[in-house]
Amino acid sequence: MTPSKTYQKIVLAYSGGLDTSVILTWLRETYQCPVVAFVADVGQQEDWDKVREKGLATGAEKVVIRDLKEEFVRDFVFPAFRANAAYEGLYLLGTSLARPLIAREQVRVAEEEGADAVSHGATGKGNDQVRFELTYLALAPQLAIIAPWRIWDLNSRTRLMAYAEEHGIPVPVTKDKPYSSDENLLHISFEGGILEDPWQEPEESMFKLSVSPEAAPDRPTYIEIDFEKGDPVAIDGERLSPARLLARLNELGGANGIGRLDMVENRFVGMKSRGVYETPGGTILRIAHRDLESITLDREVLHLRDSLAGQYARLVYNGFWFSPEMRLLQQTVDATQETVSGTVRLKLYKGNCVPVGRKSDQSLYSESFATFEEDEVYSQADAGGFIRLNALRLKIQALLRKRA
Repeated sequence: MTPSKTYQKIVLAYSGGLDTSVILTWLRETYQCPVVAFVADVGQQEDWDKVREKGLATGAEKVVIRDLKEEFVRDFVFPAFRANAAYEGLYLLGTSLARPLIAREQVRVAEEEGADAVSHGATGKGNDQVRFELTYLALAPQLAIIAPWRIWDLNSRTRLMAYAEEHGIPVPVTKDKPYSSDENLLHISFEGGILEDPWQEPEESMFKLSVSPEAAPDRPTYIEIDFEKGDPVAIDGERLSPARLLARLNELGGANGIGRLDMVENRFVGMKSRGVYETPGGTILRIAHRDLESITLDREVLHLRDSLAGQYARLVYNGFWFSPEMRLLQQTVDATQETVSGTVRLKLYKGNCVPVGRKSDQSLYSESFATFEEDEVYSQADAGGFIRLNALRLKIQALLRKRA
C-alpha cells in the first residue's frame, strides 16, 4: 500500500496481541515514520517487561505503559454500576467501559510525544472502532486517525497470522484456538474463532477468572459489602481502594463459579455477535448494589433511574462516554445515589450470588408499616378508597362498553 498522507509520528493503542503486533510493524513499513506503542494497564494479567520488549522488538520507537487500574474502576466502572447499567439486560460493559479511558490516555500520550496521528487495532466490523474514534474526535479532533483494518488487505485472522510468521512476530493465538480475548479488572471477554458458532458450547479450558459452578466449593461463602453513596468501599469491614476491592470480588466470585455469561448481542454497526464473558466481581457488585437500593431509594426515584439504565448502557456500549447526553445522565444517576449507603450480606454458592441481608441508616423500610401483625400506623380500610380511585377510569370504560 502507498499511503496517501505522511505523518510525523503515530501513537498506537498497543496490547501485544496478534492484531496490534502486526499493526505496529505494518504502520512502520507503510508510513515510514516513528510509532509510539501506548499500553494501558487496566488490570489485565501481563508481564509488562515482556510487553515492552516485544513492542520495541516489533518496531516501536518507544513503549509507554500507564497504570490506569484505579482510575478505570473509580471513574468508569463505579459510575456505570451506580446506574445499574447492563447492555441488553446482561452484558456488564467490561470492554465498553475501558475503551474511552484507553483512548483518552492515548490522546494525552500523543500530545506529550508530539504525534499528529493515532491508531488502533479494532476491526471494521466491531464496536471498538467506534468507541476509540468517538473519543479521539471528542477530545482531539485535530489528530489523524489510522484504522488499519479498514484499509489494508490483511482482512482475516488467518492472513494476520501468516503476516506475523513472515515478519517473525510472536503471537499469543494458535490455529487450534483462534478466538480473541480482552481482559481488564472488570472482566475478560472471548469472541471469534471457535465461538462463532452460537450452538457450540465454550470449552472449559478457555475460562481464566472462574471455576465452573460444578467445580466450586460445596459450602457457601458469605461476605458483606459496605457502600457509600452508591459505591462499594469495604468487604467484610476492610476498606479497600476501588481497584483492590474489585480485584478481591473477582477472587471471591471466581472461586465460587460466579459471573459467566454466554450471549448473542447486537453490535452498534448492525450485526449480531456471540460473546462469552467472565465478570465475577462485577456480577457480585451489581447484585449487592441493586439490593441495597431496595431499602434506600424511594419507589419513584428507583423506577425513574431504572428507566434510564438501558439508555445509559447503550451510550456506553456505542462509545458515547464523552457526550453531553452522557454527562446529563451521569449527573441524574448520581443524584439518586445520595442515600445509597449501607451494608449488604451475600451468599456465594456454585455460580449463584444471593443477597441474604441488608441494612442502612438511610433505610426507608419500616417494619411497623410492613408487618402482617397488628399495627397502629396503617388503616387497612383506607385501601378501599385507594383502589376505587385508581379503578375509576377502568370503571368508566366498562360502563361505556356495556352501553355499546
